[in-house]
Amino acid sequence: MAAKKKRAGAVRRGPGSNSARKRKVGGPKKAPGGRKAHGRKVGKRPAGTGKPRAAGASATGPKPEAGVSEGLWGKVLEKASRDEVGSDQGLVRLNAYLARCGVASRRKSDELIASGRIVVDGKVVRELGHKIDPLRDVVKVDGETLKPEPPTYVLLHKPKNVVCTNSIHEQKLRAIDLLTGVKGRLFTVGRLDADSEGLLILTNDGAFADRMTHPRYEVAKTYHVVVRGRIEKDKLDKVRGGVWLSEGRVEGFQIRIKKRGQERSILEVTIREGRNREIRRVFARVGHPVLRLSRVKMGNLTLRGVGSGKWRFLRPPEVADLLKGSHDAEAATN
Repeated sequence: MAAKKKRAGAVRRGPGSNSARKRKVGGPKKAPGGRKAHGRKVGKRPAGTGKPRAAGASATGPKPEAGVSEGLWGKVLEKASRDEVGSDQGLVRLNAYLARCGVASRRKSDELIASGRIVVDGKVVRELGHKIDPLRDVVKVDGETLKPEPPTYVLLHKPKNVVCTNSIHEQKLRAIDLLTGVKGRLFTVGRLDADSEGLLILTNDGAFADRMTHPRYEVAKTYHVVVRGRIEKDKLDKVRGGVWLSEGRVEGFQIRIKKRGQERSILEVTIREGRNREIRRVFARVGHPVLRLSRVKMGNLTLRGVGSGKWRFLRPPEVADLLKGSHDAEAATN
């Protein structure tokens, strides 16, 4: 009897504790004959140990805030649930929820969490991997309560001297400053440095941004590159074969020569990852500094019909095509 009480007490949890949600179980026991028994005994959860329901809340949780359609709210929760499949039914990772609500990508959301800018139910959360109940928990970013936003995707032809940041303290013209009339919190999908121009996507869909930028999904990005001098075959072969930078070996460049002269060479370069100023650093390493760099294509998406400094919304088939073109290279090799 005492053992049963001890086992039942082991699953009691306090509010807000992730580790307390896990059941305490005994280690594997050896069955006769030296083999391990895989069965586990788990005590029953005492009644009343779950998170208390707010007064007036229904069994399925509170209704979405005014102004947010139930269909949209349901899509947000459904997507977050698909992104995070765990043992705690109904709970999702905080970074996945932030990404789906358009705050930032998952990786950037982890940075926001670690810096103490996220508050859940009045308490600052710094723990990476923290889980929330999106139906009941109130999540705030920099004091602003999160509300689900409809996904937005914008194609911008970024000019030179425009920066890819959302910092309110930035003195230079920002990419988001060019999107006059677009409502909601948007951020750039990857970056183009101030000296570069071309195709840039802005969105509030963190999961989409992660699919487009993470190297494991191998989304092709094509650039129009002008380098100084006449670049010869041996230098091109070196770039294609791989060049060492401070953070490691960079390889996988696909290069097509468009024009070569004594003063400059014009190339079309396709890469599937995007380290900081990667193309500029690689060609500088082989003695041909980049004079001009413009991204002209991502997946099958181009800048056709969009002049410098102009933008348009992406159409649903274009978004679907970009997602279809991404694939999980790491999963494919396992």
